[in-house]
Amino acid sequence: MAEVATFSSSGADVITRTIELEENIPSILSAEELEDTFDIERTVQEIEKGQFNRIALQFPDELLPHSVPIFKTLKSRLASDRELYVLADTTYGSCCVDEVAAQHVDADALVHYGHACMSQSSRLPVIYVLGRKPVDPSHCADSFSETLKSLQASEKKTILLRYDVAYAHKADEVITQLRQRLPLSRILHTPISLIAHPAAERQQGSSPHLNNTSNTQSTSPSEDTRQEGSSPEDSVILYIGGECLTLTNLLLTHASYEVFSYNPATRETRLESGRTNKLLMRRYGAVQKARDADVIGILVGTLGVANYLPLIAHLRSIIKKAHKKSYTITVGKPNPAKLGNFMEVECFVLVACPENSLLDAKEFLQPIVTPYELEVALQPTQTWTGRYVLDFGQLLREHKEGLENTEIREEDEPEDLDEPVFSLITGKYRHAKRYGGADEPATSEDADSSAVILRNQEGTLLKMGDSAAAQFLQTRSFRGLETRVGEDAPSLLEQGRSGIARGYADDRRDESQETS
Repeated sequence: MAEVATFSSSGADVITRTIELEENIPSILSAEELEDTFDIERTVQEIEKGQFNRIALQFPDELLPHSVPIFKTLKSRLASDRELYVLADTTYGSCCVDEVAAQHVDADALVHYGHACMSQSSRLPVIYVLGRKPVDPSHCADSFSETLKSLQASEKKTILLRYDVAYAHKADEVITQLRQRLPLSRILHTPISLIAHPAAERQQGSSPHLNNTSNTQSTSPSEDTRQEGSSPEDSVILYIGGECLTLTNLLLTHASYEVFSYNPATRETRLESGRTNKLLMRRYGAVQKARDADVIGILVGTLGVANYLPLIAHLRSIIKKAHKKSYTITVGKPNPAKLGNFMEVECFVLVACPENSLLDAKEFLQPIVTPYELEVALQPTQTWTGRYVLDFGQLLREHKEGLENTEIREEDEPEDLDEPVFSLITGKYRHAKRYGGADEPATSEDADSSAVILRNQEGTLLKMGDSAAAQFLQTRSFRGLETRVGEDAPSLLEQGRSGIARGYADDRRDESQETS
């Protein structure tokens, strides 16, 4: 029995398993704490100012215990004709606005609670309630200034302050304290707007009360320093927050900067720039795996971030230009079991918000890369300066500028598509499969019985020669149950069993046991 238990389970462990949630807010709050922590009064004012009638309240898993008190408090403050809906178990990452679930209740606005990636929304107005984590501005400024002076980094002309969104409420106090301790430095930061406007309406300016809004993705540190005339060598980035994806993305996208982080929980400051090279080398390995892939799956990881549809179209275009095959797949929150069903796909590119784009693919069968990494992988020459981009809009803008500045000619294509390619992963030459080429006339050899065919409306048989999935199916030992249409005689209809599972009417086991 012990050996059997090793390979099988009754499922009881899944039901009794304890899930650890990183919750920094007590599960029980008083009315005053609830008001202050979740900005009840400001939320009510924004709903009334926007004249929203159906409002969706989106909560991450760690804040679900507070959803009922918040719902009741908001309901008591708003007019009776306004309807509120609680959203949980988001379609994709909890940091993204779940516009799909909000549309199911026909909401005209959404209130997002907890940590947010602040990505530009595409359809609904969003009110952000970020929560407020405790931080001591005086100790934070002292720790930063002492660390900078000890490492002689205080000689930098420009200091760029970045922080986790939960510490935005103390950002101004930290800046004031830093200016007192570092008077010779210019301290820059991008304020966070707690109201997000849909991309299309923001351009048209159709909602005055939501105009002139921005988010954390609006300007990057490099753009700030460029506007101030400073270079990465003359600048340093200070980050307030613990170890998280936001810090990882900051290190990747600003590899040429010195980055110092202050963790309010441990009250410690440390230099983070030393991790940058390791992170970039790990991502460079994923780029080389994507370069060897002939079949690429475009994994849709968001339906609410603006520009995700143009980005998917752009990815399809560059994959086709590289003579590779692409499939667009949406599976909600990706996990190894879901993606394991697509064995013909050799690499996935994840279209998600910046904080969910980087997945640790150790448990997955296929590598998962970002859109920028795929662009680097599909370049004719293997060049990468260490620059990294995660923002959708920036990728599309650079692509558009490249098309305007470069004349695309057919003779730019490589002359020999069958030339072997050297793989840095295997250390060997390989012949890449080529998809999307010119259609060749069918020959007698093509009319083989194993070819996958499709009959169109005119009754003509069409060969699916450019289908990677069909080719993969032909190489599998098991291809599903054979239908054998027209080969076997039809079976006769027989009377089936009747009754319940524990004792069918025609079950004679009891009679045989009694006889024996």
